[in-house]
Amino acid sequence: MDLVGASRAFVSVSEHGGFTVGAAAARMSQSVASRRVAALEERFGEPLFERTSRRAVLTPFGRDMLPAARQLVQAADVLLHEAEAVKRKPWRLAVPGICSTATLARLVAEARGHGITLDLRVAAPARRRELVHAQQVRAALLAVPADEAEWSVPLGLAGAHDPGVQRVYLETLRIGRASSGPARRVWIQPEDDVPHIRDPLTRLRDAVGLRPSQLVSAPDLTTAAAEVISTGDLLLCSPAQAGELALDWRPVGGIALGRGFALGAAADGNPRHLAARLGEAIARCLGAGTGAGPGAGPGKGTV
Repeated sequence: MDLVGASRAFVSVSEHGGFTVGAAAARMSQSVASRRVAALEERFGEPLFERTSRRAVLTPFGRDMLPAARQLVQAADVLLHEAEAVKRKPWRLAVPGICSTATLARLVAEARGHGITLDLRVAAPARRRELVHAQQVRAALLAVPADEAEWSVPLGLAGAHDPGVQRVYLETLRIGRASSGPARRVWIQPEDDVPHIRDPLTRLRDAVGLRPSQLVSAPDLTTAAAEVISTGDLLLCSPAQAGELALDWRPVGGIALGRGFALGAAADGNPRHLAARLGEAIARCLGAGTGAGPGAGPGKGTV
């Protein structure tokens, strides 16, 4: 038996003095109200109303039970109101700065279609983790190693000109005795300045004999991209970013690099339903599973 529904019918009929008006006030048909009150009476083993042709008059038992029934209906209404309020509560989500405005807008719009209100906070990897720990956001897309990732994005090197190879090997940036001009550099943007990406690249730099100054952590993507566009430097980035910047992208020879992302939640957050409902939209924001785009196709040969 639906105890709350039956109690709602009982209270409404008692307040309006009849089944027809009471049922209408409770937004149910007269037959439904009658069945619910009858079920309640059967459960209690006592009649709640003395029924006449025009009115429903409370019995002494009904008068005694009415206050408790009112409390139950009021408590149920409060519970339903709180549930709706919690569903409307914005999900404050920390996201990487690599996400474009267009993909973030589509993510927010798609979330609304699922009844989820997103409040986005763009932040660097370390800051996103801090925001989760401080419970300033309910969840964050955290930068994690590949074996912990829910979404993965391949990384490679992109330059302003077609390198004419299928892969770019760091040793080709080594300065020889007869070399003239400044050493070509590899720029790491803030999103990739994390140990599981930076450290393997640093070890490879040292192993192939590059100078320390040839691997540079950029303060922001704009600065790094400007250097790459105006020089022979290279940018560590995803195929999607290379496409947006009209750069030629290639994998790094001798090493597999990639961004990994996972949803991390604060104490009051359970982000599993976000991943289940919005996983594809999140992947688009991160550039996971997207093509290389213009100017990022493979060249000829390898070095």
